[in-house]
Amino acid sequence: MNLLVTGGAGFIGANFADYVQKQGHSTLTYDLLTYAGNRKNVFGAFIHGDIREAGALDNVFANGLDGIPFDAVVNFAAESHVDRSISLALPFVETNVLGAVTVLEAARRYGVRTFVQISTDEVYGSIDGTAKFTHASPLRPSSAYSASKAAADLLLLSYHHTHGLDVRVTRCTNNYGRFQHPEKFIPMVLTNALAGREITVFGDGKQIRDWIHVDDHCAGILNVLEHGETGGIYHFGGPGIEGNAVGISNVELVHLLLRILSEKTGREFPPTLIQHVSDRAGHDRRYALDWSRSEQEIGWSPKTPVEDGLSRTIDWWLANQGWWLSV
Repeated sequence: MNLLVTGGAGFIGANFADYVQKQGHSTLTYDLLTYAGNRKNVFGAFIHGDIREAGALDNVFANGLDGIPFDAVVNFAAESHVDRSISLALPFVETNVLGAVTVLEAARRYGVRTFVQISTDEVYGSIDGTAKFTHASPLRPSSAYSASKAAADLLLLSYHHTHGLDVRVTRCTNNYGRFQHPEKFIPMVLTNALAGREITVFGDGKQIRDWIHVDDHCAGILNVLEHGETGGIYHFGGPGIEGNAVGISNVELVHLLLRILSEKTGREFPPTLIQHVSDRAGHDRRYALDWSRSEQEIGWSPKTPVEDGLSRTIDWWLANQGWWLSV
């Protein structure tokens, strides 16, 4: 397949472009290179551009990849940091909603048959106990970020209903792995610990999260491209941790990261580095996705145990200090 990967210089998009190229597919990355994008992450062909600019997109779609039309668009391009959306919501609406529709309209004009929208489990809001979000769960976003992603999902799926476009939506839990921006939780913990700085944890730190290695997420997206159904919504969740299917609390994850980091470096990272601060406004207490339908319909399941994936991520972080120091 010839794929247009929008937002392919960011964390998940860059990993996806690399992953699918290794599976024999071709990619063109289209990215604005905001603070969250990095040209060093790009695998394959690249064009610098904004998904909100219809004229620029016309040029991209008209030329395709080396003159060959695109078979599909995979849209990763988004403003994604919840704290930033709390401070200023407008860029999230402009990029995540208007930008996504602008790309879809371009794909429609040029007859690209498949459009995959990369969304998030945060569109569902928070869930109690040990329950998990299913495809029947109502959308109850808690931040401007998650609300903008939910709005985009609904708009794009409406094009399937109204115009018959092949739009597919993926919703994934928290990702981790190489190329993740240092403002995100796991890279923040690693960066601050190595520098001997305090590690801030919102509130009591008992917010529960499910974690998936980015390689497992990329495999799922490719499965959606190859085996998914038009108009389908697909969940990708993690494998749980140490047999605990309900996830791990933020503060427990910090302790786990510090333990692995200590084992790998021979340094001591005392728990006194952890500093609890006032909780984030509207902070969701727990996320958990039921991904059983993805297993049944497209044969996907997460393969990477969380502790193994964290160990690999820390190895990469220690070996690539030049990358994250430059960021």
